[in-house]
Amino acid sequence: MSKISLLKENGVEIEESLELLGDLETYNEILNDFYQELPEKEKKMEEYYQQRDLENYSILVHGIKSEVKYLGFKKTADLLYQHELAGKKNDYDFINDDFVNLQKELNKIKNLIIEYQK
Repeated sequence: MSKISLLKENGVEIEESLELLGDLETYNEILNDFYQELPEKEKKMEEYYQQRDLENYSILVHGIKSEVKYLGFKKTADLLYQHELAGKKNDYDFINDDFVNLQKELNKIKNLIIEYQK
């Protein structure tokens, strides 16, 4: 199985990303940068969530949403968008009820990237 097939089989819309980013080499570089930076962003996201700092939470999840969307992870981008909107509306209940789900989705992406980069 090719590496691109692995992404496609896991719901990554790689063709759209390649159109946006130009080529697979650029995609791989951006994917790697995203992977390297994600743990710190997740840590900040959890801090904002715990502190109920929904303004900064919304800003951070907006940024992560944009990155995952460019990388073809549309399902996760949609979920992050829901969290972004909830933060803007001060809907802590939604964020609280769905935070573990969001963490699981981000972990799926990390695990897929690990598999893809082997």
